[in-house]
Amino acid sequence: MAASRRPSAGPARSGGPLGESPAPIKALLRVFPAAHLLISTLFVLAAVGLLCFSGYELWQVVAPGEGKVNDRLGHVLDAIALLTIAVASLELAQTIVEEEVQREAHMSAPTRVRRFLSRFMVVLVVSLSIETLVAVFHFSRDNPAMLPYAATIGITAAALLAGWGFFIRMNEAAERLEPEAMEAAKSEDRKIDESRSKD
Repeated sequence: MAASRRPSAGPARSGGPLGESPAPIKALLRVFPAAHLLISTLFVLAAVGLLCFSGYELWQVVAPGEGKVNDRLGHVLDAIALLTIAVASLELAQTIVEEEVQREAHMSAPTRVRRFLSRFMVVLVVSLSIETLVAVFHFSRDNPAMLPYAATIGITAAALLAGWGFFIRMNEAAERLEPEAMEAAKSEDRKIDESRSKD
């Protein structure tokens, strides 16, 4: 009987052990945290610029002169709108730093996706809701015909809130399939809380 032949091992791979990323991939992965940190910094700078503009708008309210009440009220509403966007920018910057720079868990985990999207959606829904109120006050004084536009903003915020709730509901089943991802996220949270308490 002929001896059975074993399949040849083939050429050795240069990528290292099984599951280990090649060196170029590792170098590229190190770029992403730095890029996220840069984006967060730009968000903070944008928020600071918006704060300066909102301060200027508020100064127009208290500045001496014969400005009409409606004009001063318009400056207040503009300042509120600018502050709302500034808060959203700061919250997005904080979210990106905490989820993409400080933590090392992969965003492919359902738990991480839910956490990241939830923080983003909270900012977006709250910002749109405040913008709806500002638009209603503004258009009710100056241009009532544009009130349907303000209503559209409110409907968009409500639709986003409903879609967010549906996503969380459907994502629970996926999270049950990966309990280790939830444990990894909680472990990172404990580490970050401990580092903050030490500071």
